[in-house]
Amino acid sequence: MLADVTARLHDLSLLTVHPEQLDALLTDVLHALHAVIPYDLAVLYQLHGDELRVRALEGVLSEARLRDHRLALADFPTIRRALSTRRPIALDDHDHTSEGDPYDGVLDLPAGHSCMVVPLVSGDRPLGIITLDRTVCAVYPRDRVELAGVFGQLVSTALVFAEQAALLDRYRHRLKARVDLLEAENHDGMNAVAALEASVAPAMRAIVQQLRVAATSDAPILLQGETGVGKEVVARAIHAWSPRSPAPFVKLNCAAIPRELVESELFGHVKGAFSGAHRARQGRFATADGGTLLLDELGEMPLPSQARLLRVLQEGTFEPVGSDRTMRVDVRVVAATNVGLQEAVRAGSFREDLYYRLAVFPVQVPPLRERRPDIVPIARGWLDHRAENSGRGPWSLSETAEAALSTAPWPGNVRQLVNMLERATILVPRGTLGPTDLGLATAPERATPVSAPTGPLPTFEQNEVRYLKALLDETEGRIYGPDGAAERADLKPTTLQSKLKRRGLK
Repeated sequence: MLADVTARLHDLSLLTVHPEQLDALLTDVLHALHAVIPYDLAVLYQLHGDELRVRALEGVLSEARLRDHRLALADFPTIRRALSTRRPIALDDHDHTSEGDPYDGVLDLPAGHSCMVVPLVSGDRPLGIITLDRTVCAVYPRDRVELAGVFGQLVSTALVFAEQAALLDRYRHRLKARVDLLEAENHDGMNAVAALEASVAPAMRAIVQQLRVAATSDAPILLQGETGVGKEVVARAIHAWSPRSPAPFVKLNCAAIPRELVESELFGHVKGAFSGAHRARQGRFATADGGTLLLDELGEMPLPSQARLLRVLQEGTFEPVGSDRTMRVDVRVVAATNVGLQEAVRAGSFREDLYYRLAVFPVQVPPLRERRPDIVPIARGWLDHRAENSGRGPWSLSETAEAALSTAPWPGNVRQLVNMLERATILVPRGTLGPTDLGLATAPERATPVSAPTGPLPTFEQNEVRYLKALLDETEGRIYGPDGAAERADLKPTTLQSKLKRRGLK
């Protein structure tokens, strides 16, 4: 009989392999205990705050409705005493009369019935109790009480063991997820490196050469450029080129997070820090410790958050939201923006000290129209990648499609090119893609040269003034936005404004 109990307790020691089997094993252990300590109902309660909740039950009196039974610790002095002294207590008729029975109103047990409370304790930490009840009107003998105490100690050890096993299991899954993430990030980083190093456009090759050197330092890097130029690809390549490449690459789009949650996303928060913070959460800085953090659309970050970001860049420390505990991290920050931060500084929407802290190594990522030799290789490479990973295709580009791609204006840059190709591969299962499939007109034929006008030629300045006046007339003076003067002129808004000011135009 005792051997059966020992065998069941041995099963509990194997929970590192299958912690999810704890409830079934606890029921088996209670069942085996009946052979050495008779009972009609055995219930194992686990402590949650000041309340005991049923974890396992066994016996002829066990009913499904008992699984929802709760015991308030404050209502039962005997249970509190058992947990305090760490010794089991056999209750007599006086105990039932003075404080009531845990099953009053739930089970019809006779007055003076056999009842025992067995504490489950680990060190100074109370875990719960086991109650043993019989319909026989007698007090459990002393030797059975002592045996129940030994049993309780073994079950307590098994519960802690199972808890630690479950915790290790969660850590194991979390570690595996992190390893998978790092492998995916490493793959993405290698793809980013390959994409940049394959560039033949002089403007991009010069940047790649500079960034390979800058990546080996820990200095912040500020990536500036139009929307869709591939700033995240550049950031991933910087991480892959750096000594931090084995550590995480983490990104945060500052424009996609509600302003009131930006600091929580960056620095994490403790439980109860604000409404809805039901549990503690690790922020992006802690996640990126040892690695690289990309702050995309940095110009959208609220001013209070900018002050906290500046401190992390200067000191490498921060406090999670709602906590006074200082955390130290080692993170390389790469910031990306499509707005002019210097203009934002002048407008008062961006801190000047933060700008100079981030702009240690500023990089202007060129738009796609300034790297036209790369357009067709990028398109071919994307189509090959799509065919390898989608189970469809393959696709190729006709000569007229390549010519149309090479001469298109690309206001949306690489992102627009990729979206165009993706749409085409949805509509065309495989084969050669022409300009019509891409939604592009064919490349215009070279215009026939016209004879030069007679008379003196206007100066460059005169032609520029005429062009700028006509441009302002057509756009009604609108510089920014889609189809604005800057977009039509294929210029940055700040560059166009400088030209207008130099020519005395408003």
